[in-house]
Amino acid sequence: MTDKTLTPITQQEELQKFCDSLSASDFICVDTEFHRETTFWPELCLIQASAPGVEGVIDPKADGIDLKPFLDLLADTSRVKVFHAARQDMEIFNKLIGTPPAPVFDTQVAAMALGLGDSISYDNLIQRVLRRHIDKSSQFTDWKRRPLSDKQLDYALGDVTHLRDAYLWMRDELEKRGRMEWIAEEMDSISDPALYDTDPKNAWQRLKVRKTHKEYLAVFASVAEWRERQAQTLDRPRRRILKDDAIQEIADQKPKSEEAFDRLRAVPKGFIRSRNADGLMRAVETALADPDAHAPPAPPRKQNPQTPAGAPEMLKVLLKYVSEDEDVVPRLIANAADIERIARGETDKDIPALTGWRYDVFGKKARALLTGKLALSFENGQVRLFEQ
Repeated sequence: MTDKTLTPITQQEELQKFCDSLSASDFICVDTEFHRETTFWPELCLIQASAPGVEGVIDPKADGIDLKPFLDLLADTSRVKVFHAARQDMEIFNKLIGTPPAPVFDTQVAAMALGLGDSISYDNLIQRVLRRHIDKSSQFTDWKRRPLSDKQLDYALGDVTHLRDAYLWMRDELEKRGRMEWIAEEMDSISDPALYDTDPKNAWQRLKVRKTHKEYLAVFASVAEWRERQAQTLDRPRRRILKDDAIQEIADQKPKSEEAFDRLRAVPKGFIRSRNADGLMRAVETALADPDAHAPPAPPRKQNPQTPAGAPEMLKVLLKYVSEDEDVVPRLIANAADIERIARGETDKDIPALTGWRYDVFGKKARALLTGKLALSFENGQVRLFEQ
């Protein structure tokens, strides 16, 4: 943090010098301030960045400024990009660059591998790791307004100066404990382009498919695609165009007239005649005219074997024991779906808890517990493991 008055970067020459300074480091800490309450695309209002010995705030709304020098740094795969709770920032830069930045280090994910908390907030992380208190009085600033006060800019810059120090500590601690590979898979998934796909044709994949017959699937996918295109074109949130429940009801009821649309419970009465519904009727009609051409593949029906009574509960006790013993957040090792599948005796390699480091710390013990080679007991209020 700096004691002098902080001035945001608004000139191209300033930006280039700042990026040249950042480029000397093997990592960059990044945060953004944006608005999205009433839009589909996030409106970028501020970019904060830091590296050892350098820190600054970029004003992307400044007249004539071209973010290319900074975006080139983010696109450079030889440099680690550090975020906290990276998902929304990554979505912004994916749109600006055309691909998600990589490699990435998300301090919220890393905190799980260090036993610091599940989905820990930024201020709680800084308090726990650096013993610093963050003044949150500027948290709800309208970042679109100009000029921003010194206090607001100082608050924004703190998001990357504290982050820089926390990252250095966390990286060293993870390396000391031999856990960098524990979070490598999660870090790679954050940079997976599929996570930020906004192709309208794939919009149906975000929703839960409830039925498998062709007409339902065709209308379901077509209406989801229509909503995505409408939301992007009008730059409005998806839910303000049409709610998810309405897509499900349209796919189920397959309305073929304005009157039929008005009878739907999840669709506002008269919506089909509004400007926002332009093209919706055609999307339904087109899907129903040729379901084979518009229906996505039906999800496979999987007959799950019966779960042995008590098995999930035993595995949850084991998971709690292992996570406390390893000082790591349980969800990083196994989630509820993993527990259920392991309890049913599944051994598929797509169960994360049965692969890699998770298998070593938990999966191997879980399988031994279910086959009677490992036993759980309680002594003085503590769980104990015994090999049979």
